[in-house]
Amino acid sequence: MIAETVCSAVAVAGLGIAAVTAYRKRFLAATRIAAYALVPLGLVMTGIVGWLADTAFSPTAWLGFAVLGGAWALFATTRAVERRRGSGTRKERKAANRSAPPEAVAPAASAPSLGQAARPAARPAAAPRATGASDDFSDIEAILKKHGI
Repeated sequence: MIAETVCSAVAVAGLGIAAVTAYRKRFLAATRIAAYALVPLGLVMTGIVGWLADTAFSPTAWLGFAVLGGAWALFATTRAVERRRGSGTRKERKAANRSAPPEAVAPAASAPSLGQAARPAARPAAAPRATGASDDFSDIEAILKKHGI
């Protein structure tokens, strides 16, 4: 009963603040404040606040939360142990990682990320122009050709 009263009072106060904000010609902010103010009232009307209040003061509910926490701790512990064991000792894993060459995640990835060996054959370059004005744009043209534009 107290939780419902507090939520209703918060909703009324929020609507009052929204009215003052709207009076100051800040309608967007007033609408947002009114929306936030109506949330506690809606929770009271749906009965969620009563359910939460009953849950908060119930020893059975707190024991249930403790059991859920214990289950989570067990899951986390078993996962940590699995990671620790892995596929052998730490030295064996490091040796296996060093001996294996790095594999590309996506074989068709862009050429710069794979290095020179995986790049496709380059297109023949256009003949350089001798005019002074086009020299300014030669770098730009090269970049555009490189990206196929």
